[in-house]
Parts: sequence; structure tokens; C-alpha cells
Amino acid sequence: MTVPRHRFSAWDGTQDPLGPDVEALFERLSEDVFHGWDFESALRRLLEKGWRDGQGKRLAGTDEMLDKLRRRRQTQLERFNLDSVFEDMREKLDRVISQERRGIQERLDQAPGEGRRVLERVAEQRGRQLDELPAEPGGAIRGLRDYEFMDSRAEAAFQRLLEEIRSNLVDSYFKEMTQSMQAMSGEEMSRLRDMARDLNALLRRKLDGASEAELQRSYEAFLQRWGELFPNAPAGFEEFVDQLMHQMARMDSLLQSLSPEMRAEMESVIGSVFNDPELQDTLAELAGTLDQLSPRARLGSQYRFFGEQDVSLEEAMGLMDRLQSIEEAEGDLRGVLRGEGLDEEALARLRQLLGDDASRSLGEMRQLMEELEGRGLLELGPEGMRLTARGMRKIGQKALGDLFARLRRDRFGEHDLTRLGHGGDRGDDSKGYEFGDPFDLDVQRTVMNAVTREAEGVRQSPAGAPRREGHQPSRAGSSRQVPHLHPDDFEVHQTESLTRVATVLMLDMSRSMPLRGYFYAAKKMALALDSLIRSQYPRDVLTVVGFSDLAREIPSSALSQLTVNEYVYGTNFQHALMLARRILGRSHAENKQVIIVSDGEPTAHIENGRPVFSYPPLPETFLKTLIEVRRCTQERIVINTFMLESNPQLVRFVDQMTRLNRGRAFFVSPDSLGDYVLVDYVRSRPRAAA
Repeated sequence: MTVPRHRFSAWDGTQDPLGPDVEALFERLSEDVFHGWDFESALRRLLEKGWRDGQGKRLAGTDEMLDKLRRRRQTQLERFNLDSVFEDMREKLDRVISQERRGIQERLDQAPGEGRRVLERVAEQRGRQLDELPAEPGGAIRGLRDYEFMDSRAEAAFQRLLEEIRSNLVDSYFKEMTQSMQAMSGEEMSRLRDMARDLNALLRRKLDGASEAELQRSYEAFLQRWGELFPNAPAGFEEFVDQLMHQMARMDSLLQSLSPEMRAEMESVIGSVFNDPELQDTLAELAGTLDQLSPRARLGSQYRFFGEQDVSLEEAMGLMDRLQSIEEAEGDLRGVLRGEGLDEEALARLRQLLGDDASRSLGEMRQLMEELEGRGLLELGPEGMRLTARGMRKIGQKALGDLFARLRRDRFGEHDLTRLGHGGDRGDDSKGYEFGDPFDLDVQRTVMNAVTREAEGVRQSPAGAPRREGHQPSRAGSSRQVPHLHPDDFEVHQTESLTRVATVLMLDMSRSMPLRGYFYAAKKMALALDSLIRSQYPRDVLTVVGFSDLAREIPSSALSQLTVNEYVYGTNFQHALMLARRILGRSHAENKQVIIVSDGEPTAHIENGRPVFSYPPLPETFLKTLIEVRRCTQERIVINTFMLESNPQLVRFVDQMTRLNRGRAFFVSPDSLGDYVLVDYVRSRPRAAA
């Protein structure tokens, strides 16, 4: 048994203490179900479009929120341009080179005569090296790494630039790790390489199918060695993997969003900055492993920027972060539509992106889902949202209540019993026992019959006559007598005999039903009839058969999900009656009936195992249908027909069917269909006193 879960949070003045009006919302969902939606689609539609709560405040739906997120993303794409991602890097490299040139000139200006000639040769060589540096940042960085600076200020600026780029790149893989590393020196790069190697080994174990317990133990051992590099690492291995994927996705998104030329330049920068092929291979392997573990096709997404505002590499990483947050928020909202919950992190993310109103709406959405689940009306599982048996009963009860609300002034009559069933409710009266009666003894009346009989026998006996059987002598000193029971004394309680009824409801689901607007009334009636039988006549059995070109049995659990295919032509009475006859043949009920709800005459029949459709109907379609009607009659199955149309050809066919079967026929409007079917079911249901 699933125990409902509840979350509590501090009161901040914005929460609604009463929560959404679940009853009113469920009634609205029920109306959508009556109109042909399945419950999950109706609930998803409610969440998509939003609603007004009990205080009249409008709650935004997910469609509106998703649209705001799309516009927010579009604003970012229209504003920025990634072609300039290395412009800031180029400017800093130009300043380093300019500073080096100034420093060389200052050294020349300050050099004495003899030493100046030697310095000029060195300066000329350094100048050529600077002139030959590639224009693209990766090549320039690689050249400057091997360059022997003459100006200490330029050399320090270059080292700061290298550390800044390394930090940005490492941070794109492992956020906040750079805070735990003192500097991006060779020694720190060696630590990073060793850590990445261990991490790859851990992730490969997951790919190889290691158990959760084994992975958790390996993860804890990993943190014992490298925990200082991950100050905010989660306790669970799976959460850690999700965190890594989130980080790697930023770099993957950036690489995908760059032009091929810019992507090659980025790879060149990464290679020149780290200057460690083994580390690069290890990080590439790590990205590939996470890519395989990702449920998505790729870790990151490709974005097409067409704005004018330049961004640096660091700003580009932040931009990828924002776009990724928008994607995650979109995923959270789509998860709501699948019945998934919203944790506090997701709510905080949506509040940051969409504001407090959206967060409040989502909070009430979550409250609604939890309330429906807590009341046992809805189940949230891996496959999404599903109506429970209790929820279906509630929808049926609403349909029943809606239909009976117009009938409160009427009292249902009852027809005489044609074939008796077995004992039902005990009555107030009793009767003399007859052979075959249930031996439900009325003890008080039976004993009184014996006492009365013996008393009358004593009064009527002449003096000296032999004592009647059953007369016992009194005990010494007592006038009390113990009566002796005789078969004629027995009385049994009268019971109201109840006859079980097996019913097949044949529901027309052909194309014309929804097009004419009849399916709403038919589905609502089916749900109401199912609820009536379950609540008032639990011994009865109802089976629903839906039919168009072919017929199929519809389980009661699927009634609320019932929809129609508007593109299926054909009203195959023959196949539906065949299926109904087969279903009723398995029943041991004393009374069997078929209720037909349709809007037209038969237009399809089975031929060589396949449906044949024709309009106007073929003569053989009518013939084969009437043959099935005759077979039902021979098996003592009553057919009652409720027609939603009344053209002359249809009237003639129904008249033929009724004369063959001796059932009843009603031509009704969709508005009164439910009234007629339910009232007729109750009034015609066999019931009498035995």
C-alpha cells in the first residue's frame, strides 16, 4: 500500500491555506471525460491551460509558462553573438605582446653602449618571434608558452591569462573545483589528470552494469581521495553523475553552438592552454562516457545565435548556463504534465526564471496532484498519471447524480418477476415452511406455534383421553410444560427474491456519433449505468461493447478512458450482437439483456472474417443482423434499443428487430438518453416477493 507523502514548509504569507478546490476541479475533469477525453488527457489539458482557484485567482498553466521560457531563450539568442567569444582573449594577448615590445624598447633605451649591441640582437630575435605569432588565440598562446620574455610584467600578465583560461575551462567541466585548487600550475594539472582518470574508472563501472550498492561504495572511496576537489559533492552517486552531466553539458553546448572554424579554434585554445595531451585525452574520454550515460542524444544542445552583442569565453559559459537552466525548467514543466513532482530546486529555478506568480501556480499544481493522489483518485507512477478505481467510481457517481438530479420527483416502479433468483433481503413477515424454502427459521413464531397447538390440544382433550404426542408431563411442583416441535409449527422469514441480471451495453462508436455530438451523452450514460449497478445492484453484471466497423469488449476500468475514432466508418450491429451473445452465454444470471445505444441503422457486417461497409446499407447487412437478433431471442436474451435518430428506414429496421425479439424500442434525444436508460433499467429489473 502506498502511503501518501506530505511536505511542509515555513509560512511566507503567499501560501493558500485551503489549497485548490479539488472537488470543483474533479467535476471539471469529469465533464471533460464525458465529452470523450480520457482522464489523463483531461488532467493534462487542465494543467496546460490553467484554471481559477477557489478565491478567483487565475493560475497560469504550463502552456503559458513554456511560452514565456521560449521567449526568454529567444531574447538571449537574438541579443548575443558567439563569433566574438575569443575577442576578449585576443585583446588580452595583444596587450601582453604590446607590453613585451614596450619592455624590450625600455631595456634597449637603458642599456649602455657595449651591452646595447648584444641586446639589440636579442631584441631583434624576440621581435621576429612576436611578429610570427599566429593571429588565432590558440596558436598565439602556444607560441608564447615557448617564448622567453624580456619584460617581467608581460610575462606575469601572460601567466594570469593562462590561469584565467584554465580556470574557465576546468570550471566548465567541474564547477567550483577551481576554488579548491590553489593555482593552475603543472602540479595542479597533474592532480586534475589523476582525478579524471579515477573518475573515468568509476563511470566505466556504471557502464559495465555494476550494482547500485557497488557503485555507491566506489563513489565513497573516490570522495575519500578527491573529496577536497568537490566541496559540494552530493552524498549519492546518481546525483553526482547528474551534476557532472549538467556541467559537461555547458561545454558541449558551447562547442555545438560555435561555427566549425570557431570550434577548431576552441580546441586549439584548450590544447595550448593545458599543454597536456594525456589530460586532454582523459577529459575527452570523460565527456564521451557521460554522453553514453546521458538519457538524451547529446549532453548539450545546439543554439543558433544571431545577435550583435559580443561575449567573452567566461560570459559564453554563463550564457550556456542560463540557456541550460531554461531547458531544465522546460523539462520540469513537461514532467508536471507526466505526473512527476516538483522538488524545491525546480521550484526555485522556475521562480528565478518566471517570477513568484508562476511559482505559486506550480505550487498549487503540485498540491492538486498530491491531493488527488492522497484521496485515492489518482495514481502517479512511471507511466504517468492514471485514474484509480475509486476515481472512476467518483466520475460514475457524478454522471449518475447529474442524470438523477432531474428525476427526484419520480419514483421508480418495478415489474413482476419472470424467473426467480435466489434469496435477497429478509422481510418483516414470516410464512409456514414449505419444502424447498430457504430454512431461515423464525424461532419466536415457531415456538409460539408449538405452544399454541399444545394448549389447544389440552383444552380439546376429554377427561381420561390419552395424552397427545408432544405433551410432556409437568415437573414435580411446577406447572411449566416444554413444548414439542412438530413440522407444522415451523415458520420461516419471508425474503424478497432478487434475480441477477446480466447486461451488455452496446455502445455505437462509429464516426457519426461524435460528429453529431451524441458521444458525450452516450459515454456519460455508460458511466452512470456502471455506477448505478455497482452501487445499487452489486449482484448484476454489466459489460460494455463498443462497436463501429468491428466490435470490442471494453473493461469497466477503461470506461473513463473511452474515446472514439472519428475516421472509422461503419455500424456493425451483427458483430456487436455476436460478441454480446458470446459474453452473455458465459453468464449464469437468470435474466440476460442487451441495451443498444446508436444513432443509425446497420451499415456493416462480417464477411469472410472481415468487415464490409456500405452506405446506403446492403440488404445482406440487414439480413445478417436480424439473424443475430433471432439467435439472441432463441437464447432468451432481451434486446432493448435506444435510438438517437428516427429516419423512416431506421424506424422500419428497429420495428423488425423488436417484433423478432419482443424487446422494447425508444427513440430519444441525447439530452434524455441517460434518463431513459437508467429509469428503464430500474423499472424493468425483475424483482418480487417470494
